[in-house]
Amino acid sequence: MPSPRIAVIDFETTGMTPAQGARATEVAIVLLEDGRPVDKFQSLMKTGAWLPPFIVQLTGITPAMLETAPPAESVMRDAARFVGDAPMVAHNASFDSRFWAAELALADVPAPHAFACTVLLSRRLYPEATSHQLGRIVTHLGLPRAERAHRALADAEMAAALLSRMQHDLRTRHGIADPDHAMLTALQRCARKGLGKMLARYAAGDDLLSPSPVPLPV
Repeated sequence: MPSPRIAVIDFETTGMTPAQGARATEVAIVLLEDGRPVDKFQSLMKTGAWLPPFIVQLTGITPAMLETAPPAESVMRDAARFVGDAPMVAHNASFDSRFWAAELALADVPAPHAFACTVLLSRRLYPEATSHQLGRIVTHLGLPRAERAHRALADAEMAAALLSRMQHDLRTRHGIADPDHAMLTALQRCARKGLGKMLARYAAGDDLLSPSPVPLPV
């Protein structure tokens, strides 16, 4: 049986991509079960990587804070144990999934987890929103907005609240009894013009799930 839980993750980092040498500075994960938060994990991470001044200004994370943080490899092993086999969600998952895989690889831990993306899902479910940036889509939907954005736990908690709202709307507006992770990953790949038909088929109980993960679209 698939895990009934979903792990919503957010990283703060030194740059945009591990391919350019960027490293994680902080990770946070919120575990959801039936749309409700049941546990959370957060830690700064010491990697020794240079922290650009604009990142310090953006996040409030300083080199001194990272100097006393636990080693990244230890943090990622703890994070992997915390997630277990739960599938994962992030806001802009193409970003966070790369850091999840890269940091786990450096810790010599496999990263088999499937990711769904609340950016892609919000574009399909809330096309009227003027922005799908996390703070703005949360405000658009009337959800609580974190006082301190660009810290991993605050952003993970906002993304978890957004995911819960999406699942609620899929149940109440579209009649989908179980908008689980597999359904969400299929939904985010659906072209907008086919969205209504796909939602109707899910509401009717048709099995539309893809048997394997595919790259995230844009």
